[in-house]
This record gives sequence, structure tokens and C-alpha cells, in this order.
Amino acid sequence: MALSTPPAPAPTDAPHGAGAPTATRLVSVDALRGFDMFWILGGDELVQAIHALCGDPVTGCLAHQFDHCDWAGFHIEDLIFPLFVFIAGVSLVFSLSKTIARDGRSVAIRRIIRRGLLLVAFGIVYYGGISHGWDDVRLLGVLQRIGLAYLFAGLLFCVLSTRGLVIACLTVLLGYWGLMAWVPIRDIRLDATTFQQLGEQTGIHDPQVLFARTTARVSGHFEPGYNLANHLDFQYLPGRKWDRYYDPEGLLSTLPAIATCLLGVFAGLLLQNRTIGDRTRLALLIGGGLGLLIIGELWGLEFPVVKKLWTSSFVLVAGGWSLLLLAAFHWSIDLKGWRSWTIPFVWIGMNAIVVYMGENLVHLRGIADRLVGGPLRAILDAHVAQGLGNVVSISATIGLILLCAWFLHRKQIFMRL
Repeated sequence: MALSTPPAPAPTDAPHGAGAPTATRLVSVDALRGFDMFWILGGDELVQAIHALCGDPVTGCLAHQFDHCDWAGFHIEDLIFPLFVFIAGVSLVFSLSKTIARDGRSVAIRRIIRRGLLLVAFGIVYYGGISHGWDDVRLLGVLQRIGLAYLFAGLLFCVLSTRGLVIACLTVLLGYWGLMAWVPIRDIRLDATTFQQLGEQTGIHDPQVLFARTTARVSGHFEPGYNLANHLDFQYLPGRKWDRYYDPEGLLSTLPAIATCLLGVFAGLLLQNRTIGDRTRLALLIGGGLGLLIIGELWGLEFPVVKKLWTSSFVLVAGGWSLLLLAAFHWSIDLKGWRSWTIPFVWIGMNAIVVYMGENLVHLRGIADRLVGGPLRAILDAHVAQGLGNVVSISATIGLILLCAWFLHRKQIFMRL
């Protein structure tokens, strides 16, 4: 019987790639991505519809959690987006390590740039592209943020050591906090009420002119429309902004999203490293998750946990929950081998971007309504229970999404990070 020793891990002061262990892709990563995407594609709507149908305290609590916080705070719904960015970081460790070892660093870098820019292009198309004119193009959004976070985190992964990645992550988080806390902004809140009041006082109704005429300066504010990130979007982000004057996926707040992706990279490096035992790896995932939650909540006392600003404290809180979820999926799927329940999530997870784009372009909800809407929905609401028609419609939409994901998986058609 031949004996072999596990490959030595790459030194922490050397770039990643050749010489690093290249474990195979883990089922838990695809399953967790699919689980996350399930809520994006209608799972959260299903929870809200079930609550409208039942109206009991349990479904009410769940419905509350599957609704975004108005501003500061953290609900389950606020985890869905950063969890996807986190998983992108986990995945790039496995995919890029293999590419670097097989084809070299330059090929990996070209791949990162191509995929990152492709996601940005998909995002622009997802929000309507140029269908309503150039001024209505949404340049930054959910897919754009995923693409940019993947792009910069991937480039850093290719050129920096683990120590360098840690320094880069800390620099981004602390730098963003410093900018938001100490850079002065104009003493004006970006909202319709403020501009209307100023218009009545001055006779000027152009928000850009009112903003430019404001000379007083303040700093250290993190309220809606009254912070550096929102003001930079108002001044420099062209096209359509999600919140009219600024965007939750805006210019400056993209920086800490890169840190979210880097947290996923650190988790991926831990999962990839076969020189440590399974129990140690699991303990590090759980311990890291709990540590990030504690630090994030404490930091939130100074720099509030706000998803729409992607604050540094939000990065840590979301990263903590992401690590704990990854630990749970890794333990149950990769270590215990309980995989049967993950099959639908793996179908979605292995084609998450395709399914996400397809649901938008094909409008599967409309197709579902053609099948179970109209008179059938009215009969269910009138003669069985009010709200049941909506539950059936959303369930049918999810069923169509799963059917499409199954078909792509069966045909071995994959597009993933």
C-alpha cells in the first residue's frame, strides 16, 4: 500500500495558487448558495403570504424577520444579499486555486475580470438596461455589487498572501468607517420633504442647486440621505438611483462589500486546507462566526449596523451569521453526509446567476399566474381561505424555478462563480 503525505499549505507570506492545497469543490457551498437564492427567488414572499393566510404569532415573527429593517438593525432578510457575496468569496478560492495551479496566474486574472464585468453587465440588463433611455440606466445594483466585489476580491486573492488579504480587509473596514465618520458633508438631508421646504423658502426647486448652495458642513452622521455615501451618490452617480437621490448599492458602500467577499475567501481557505482536522475546521468556523457577531454588535454602538450603507459593523454581523450557516451546512452535508435534503438547493446553487436572470427576463411569476391565477385564485380565496390563492401562486412560481434549475442540472449546463 502506497502512503502519501498531504500537500503543505502555502506560506502565509506568499501569493495564493501553485503550492496550495486544492481540495475539490464542496457540496455544502453549492447547497448554501442555492438555499440563499431560494429566499431571493420567492421564499421570503412565501413566508409573507403564509402569514397573511394564517395570521398567527409564529408566522408573524417569521414575516417580520423576512422584511428588511427600515434603516439600522438586522433581520434575516438583511442577511440574504451579503450571504451571497460571502459565498462568492468561498467559491473563488476553489475555482481560482485550480485555475492558477493548472493555467497560471495571468489566466486566472483574465477570468476574474471577464466574469466580474459580465456580472455588472447582467445587472444593468436586469434593471431594464436602456429600455427607458440612458438617464434611467441603473449602473449599480445587486448583481453589479456582486460582480465588483468578486472582481476586486479575486484580484487581491491572486496577488496577496493570506496575511496581505487580512490587512486589506481590515484596511477597507477601518478606512470606510473613517471616511463615513470624519469626512465633512453638506448639512442637508437628501429627501423630498427637505427639498420641498427649502424650495418654499428660497424659491429654488432644483435639488442639485439647493445641494450646491448649502455651505454648512457636518460629519459623523449615518442617517438616511444624511451621510457621506449617500451624498457622493447624489453628486457623482449617474443614471437611476434606487432611492431617488442615492442608491443602497452606491459608489462608496461598494468598498465594504469587497470585505464581505474577503471574509468568504478566508472561510474558503479554511475549508480548502486539508492539513487540519475536521473538528478543528468546524470549531474555527463556529468560533469565527461568534467572534464576528460580537465585534460587529459592539462596533455597531459607534458605527450602526445599516445594510443600505453596508457599514463595517454590518459586514461583521452578516459575516458572522454567514460563517455559522456555512459551518452548519459543512457539518451536515460534507461531514455527516446528509445530502438528500439539499438536492433542490444544489440545482439552484450550481446555476444561481442563470436562474436569477432567467426569472427576471422570462417572468416566471406571470407564467405561474396563467396556470393557477385568475378564477382558480378567486375560488381558493373565496371558498377555502382568503390569501390561499397568493400562497398557491408563489408556490407555483417556486416550482417553475426548481423545474428550470433541475433541467439545467440534468443537461449539465452550469454558470457559476
